Amino acid sequence: MLARLSIRDIVLIERLDIEFSRGLAVLTGETGAGKSILLDAFALALGGRGDAGLVRHGAEQGQVTAMFDVPKGHPAARILAENGLDDTGEMILRRVQLADGRTRAFINDQAISVQTLKAVGAVLVEIHGQHDERALVDASTHRQLLDAFAGHEKDVAALEALWDIRRTAGTALDEHRAGMERAAREADYLRHASQELKTLAPKDGEETELANRRTTMMQGEKVATDLREAQEAIGGSHSPVSALSAAVRRLERRAANAPALIEPAVKAIDIAINALEEADQHLNAALAATDFDPAELERIEERLFALRAASRKYSTPVDLLAALATQYAGDVALIDAGADQLRKLEAAAAEADQRYAAAAAKLSAARSKAAEKLNKAVNAELAPLKLERAKFMTQVEANAAAPGPEGIDRVEFWVQTNPGTKPGPMMKVASGGELSRFLLALKVVLADRGSAPTLVFDEIDTGVGGAVADAIGSRLARLAGKVQVMAVTHAPQVAARASQHLLISKDALDKGKRVATRVNALAADHRREEIARMLAGAEITAEARAAAERLLRAAS
Repeated sequence: MLARLSIRDIVLIERLDIEFSRGLAVLTGETGAGKSILLDAFALALGGRGDAGLVRHGAEQGQVTAMFDVPKGHPAARILAENGLDDTGEMILRRVQLADGRTRAFINDQAISVQTLKAVGAVLVEIHGQHDERALVDASTHRQLLDAFAGHEKDVAALEALWDIRRTAGTALDEHRAGMERAAREADYLRHASQELKTLAPKDGEETELANRRTTMMQGEKVATDLREAQEAIGGSHSPVSALSAAVRRLERRAANAPALIEPAVKAIDIAINALEEADQHLNAALAATDFDPAELERIEERLFALRAASRKYSTPVDLLAALATQYAGDVALIDAGADQLRKLEAAAAEADQRYAAAAAKLSAARSKAAEKLNKAVNAELAPLKLERAKFMTQVEANAAAPGPEGIDRVEFWVQTNPGTKPGPMMKVASGGELSRFLLALKVVLADRGSAPTLVFDEIDTGVGGAVADAIGSRLARLAGKVQVMAVTHAPQVAARASQHLLISKDALDKGKRVATRVNALAADHRREEIARMLAGAEITAEARAAAERLLRAAS
């Protein structure tokens, strides 16, 4: 429910804070006092259209804050979760209107889009009257309201699940059928291509691996001759190692005679022999690395040629030939085994369709029965509202050729305002005053089923008086036993039923140079005085006060 409404610098409102309670709250005041401004401000906080003209003259911006107490599990909590906002049980909607026309929106002091604010506002508050875009007149909501009245929520959820199964089965069937048709058109080509690629057996990364191996082999062939010549010079028949070794042995035999002369030379020759032997080892290793089978190089060349020819033929990079081979093999398998799979998918789709159709038909029949009960309940409310010759009817049109997640039904609320006249959609047939009373009757019936927790009625009693106004007040009070109700009213019979009475007035400021709208919660005596004013007009008489007292006693 709405717990508090704070308004700053909106049109004639400088600063306004209103506390609300459960039950029926009425807002009264003389024409032009600012009741419409108050509702415009409230609608702004709920995501309504912004307008630079709403900002009070001389102010840079206006602001409206609406604080709600929201029970756990309310649809507003789901919207918050979808937008990454926390559900604390208290929901503060704030809208800032800048003088340049821009607006900013916040929930629980977190910036959000106006669309999100509007979505949350729509499930928290319904405004009936001049803000009818939030009311029951939207035919797209009528099926949901009928289901809420009848308690069909679980049936609708089950039908939505069957719809998803049906759609999934149908999609699988369509995709398989399209694949079979495509494969059948290309059957000969696919079989040939699949066999050719199967024989080729390309592998991922094979081209790179073969090309690197070929490069290594070709480079090795070029340097092998030089390596052999160097190896022959160092370790072959002309190797100096034997001669050097013999020279070392001769010098070592003479070392005892002149060690100082011979030992340095022997040491240097040993180092040279060791270096030559190490070089010989490296050359042998290099020759072994360059050694390859020419037949292997030929096989690599042929394999690369075959892979690249297939790449050109199928307009596919070599590295993707393996994937293409898998695809073609699958297409061929689809041709060969597709008929059996097609029959299975057709059976699954038919079963899913039958299950959905049966559940949709059952729900449609239940909706038709529920529509009769809803019609009876709403029509019972019409006579006291001076609509005794009118008739409310719920049109349920089943069309199995146009199924959807919620079934096959199109539901719309129709009315007939007088016997013999043509019935039609409520919005098109009913006049303004009639529409308000139809909506009130409907809301009384639907109050605890599919209703927002706060309902606002803007001058729903316009043009009526006496018994009809009393009947409206009675129904608003009944409605307020289930949801929070706010009503802007000129009818004393309605005001007398309220549990909270707010008087809207304009006060002169700065010696009459400007005015500001004020809202005061009325205590018992002041409340009687205001109802007397509503009864008598400008001059309040003793008879008006007595009549006001009688209305208050009767309402209590």
